[in-house]
Amino acid sequence: MAVYFVVDIKVHDPQLYEDYRKQVGATLEKYGGKFLIRGGAFEVIEGEWPLQRLVMLEFADTAQFKRWYSSPEYSRIREIRFQASDARAILVQGVD
Repeated sequence: MAVYFVVDIKVHDPQLYEDYRKQVGATLEKYGGKFLIRGGAFEVIEGEWPLQRLVMLEFADTAQFKRWYSSPEYSRIREIRFQASDARAILVQGVD
């Protein structure tokens, strides 16, 4: 069953974050992940959501996501994201 990695990101070092953005795509390809949302314009419809940047990735299943997230390739560049931004992230299971 597909899973979705949803990340609410507040970038505080745009230059460093750009380094991360340039590298992350190749790691996703290798582990079968793909971007569904990558920043972009948004409109809050209900409630308050002080959102700066939203990213949503899709993986075939939880095991594939975990292989990517803990992979040597992503672990190395994930540290760049940690330095350049603050984030809240969840993994959500899709529907059959």
